[in-house]
Amino acid sequence: MDRPFAPTSPMNTPAPAPAWTVGELTVHRIDEVPLPEATGPWLLPAATPEVVDQVPWLRPDFADDAGVLHLASQSFAFVADGRRVLVDTGIGNGKPRANPAWNDLNSNYLTRLSAAGFPPESVDLVVLTHLHTDHVGWNTRAEGGTWRPTFPNARYLTARTEWDHWAAADLDEARQQMFRDSVRPIREAGLLDLVDVPDEGTTIAPGVRLLPTPGHTPGHLAVQLRSGTAGALITGDAIHHPVQLAHPDITSCADVDPRQAAATRRQLLASLADTGTLLLGTHFPAPSSGLVVRSGSDGYRLSPAPGGSGHHPEPRTSTPSA
Repeated sequence: MDRPFAPTSPMNTPAPAPAWTVGELTVHRIDEVPLPEATGPWLLPAATPEVVDQVPWLRPDFADDAGVLHLASQSFAFVADGRRVLVDTGIGNGKPRANPAWNDLNSNYLTRLSAAGFPPESVDLVVLTHLHTDHVGWNTRAEGGTWRPTFPNARYLTARTEWDHWAAADLDEARQQMFRDSVRPIREAGLLDLVDVPDEGTTIAPGVRLLPTPGHTPGHLAVQLRSGTAGALITGDAIHHPVQLAHPDITSCADVDPRQAAATRRQLLASLADTGTLLLGTHFPAPSSGLVVRSGSDGYRLSPAPGGSGHHPEPRTSTPSA
């Protein structure tokens, strides 16, 4: 996604991070902010109130009585084979943004992340599903008038295809600003790794696999988790909202290739349906996760799986070994 509207209030009182058990993995949701009501109609214009009315299971968690979609900005964090992994870094604080909802944000995201057991210095891997403004913001934070890596001991990973696309694109000023404050500083610090991701995906840690899910952006990734017989998938923006389970052809105004995005989503949902794989939505509001169940001839529904308080890993603040 790459832009809603009116400002929203930061979350001032951190609550325990919701978490889900996937085999021996515990996946924590790190909340940043709920997104304003205007986000849904802008982002998914085909998801009209009339369309939402046809999907009763969206209420009350994923839409209100007027058919307005609920969306959020959040990350997911977990420990795999001793490595602390964060997937996407949200909007970020104090950054100049054209979008009023994101401009000079002041959320307690880092407090929530640390409270979940992942202080910034302890994070080993940061996976960026794609290079849109609301997925890279906490890559950096302001220190002494400059933008420095928030996770100084981590490797930041994204697809080489994603980097190559934006490096060759004619960027507007808003996107140039995002690259200046949130992407280029980590590359200049030598922390950004560009990963070649084949069609079948690539493993970056035991039980953690990057899957190519192009369409929203050319190098978009989803993150597949596996532990024993249990599995989960973190969507990034391959699926913005549960309404796209019922109507997989609903596309986003921010999709670089809407037709490919819809095809990717259908393929992804078909591979997850009725498998018991936990779907974790990067922009899904609470409960933000569930099982994909076939519904009707060509659609699906989400059977919600609310997270519990989870087990918070013992924070590690020392520099990880190579």
